Amino acid sequence: MTNDTSPIVWVLTDGKAGDEQPMIGLAEAMEAKTILRRVAPRRAFTWFMPIGPIDPKDAPSRQGSPLSPPFPDICLATGRRAVPYLRKLKAASPETFCVLFKDPRTSRHDADLLIVQEHDTPRGDNVLVTTTAPNRLSAQRLSEAHAAFAAALMPLPKPRVTVLIGGDSRHHRFTGEDIQRLLHGLHAKLDSGSALMITTSRRTPPSLAKALADLAERPNIHMWDGKTENPFLAYLSWADEIIVTADSTNMVGEAVAIGVPVQIFHPSGGHPKIDRFIAALSRKFPVGRFPDMPVIGNHPPLNATKELARQIMTRWQAFKVPPAPPS
Repeated sequence: MTNDTSPIVWVLTDGKAGDEQPMIGLAEAMEAKTILRRVAPRRAFTWFMPIGPIDPKDAPSRQGSPLSPPFPDICLATGRRAVPYLRKLKAASPETFCVLFKDPRTSRHDADLLIVQEHDTPRGDNVLVTTTAPNRLSAQRLSEAHAAFAAALMPLPKPRVTVLIGGDSRHHRFTGEDIQRLLHGLHAKLDSGSALMITTSRRTPPSLAKALADLAERPNIHMWDGKTENPFLAYLSWADEIIVTADSTNMVGEAVAIGVPVQIFHPSGGHPKIDRFIAALSRKFPVGRFPDMPVIGNHPPLNATKELARQIMTRWQAFKVPPAPPS
């Protein structure tokens, strides 16, 4: 444990970027000394998670364990596979302040603080509720990306429209009809004089990626080719408007953190939880539906990262103070 005001923080996940990056963003906002700890249980043990035990190969006493000491001041964990490991960490190091993000789907998580989004159900004295997930969109990182890509993006005509493309997921599929609907809307944006800045993801289906690459043959488009540094942050920093696909709540949350008009494209499928997320988001930040229901006008950015970090630090400081003895 460290005695100075900057805590040592573990970020405990199974390494998925969608889980790990928000926790890194929290740790950065806390100005913490951050250590990544990634869990990789064998498949048989994942079947029983989050309720079951950790993989015995990862016992804290084992060399190379993600739970090996020295233990941190604070642990930020998220994901189903991380829950048993957080529980084990708390047993091994009761003085570690354990924070769990997202609904763990079990009361046996042993976290000192639970952070959930509004569309999740847990509530209580040890629960913080946020509309959007934390992120790494600090002013410094956005400013650095803005400058790094100025030569490529400044020549684009305004308005510059950032297009954040996800892909197929557990609840969404991009059908041929979806792709045509998306492309029709993007062509209309170009025809109206807008420029497009397009980035895809590892989940983007090949047919959609090919259609977007073909679109990028038109003038006034900057599209990430997947081979160089991802200009995601630069695209956000230069955006006058953002179009984002509904399959990633993290991406939607990052879009509304900029403060420019945001439209969500809905591929086939969906889930009531995502609908609840967008409904809760819409109460605080007006979002449109691309390409049929545009929105206009900027809005104050919606970004809970700094406030969540402040709350964690406040609760950690209180956690460190031993309770007064009974009189």
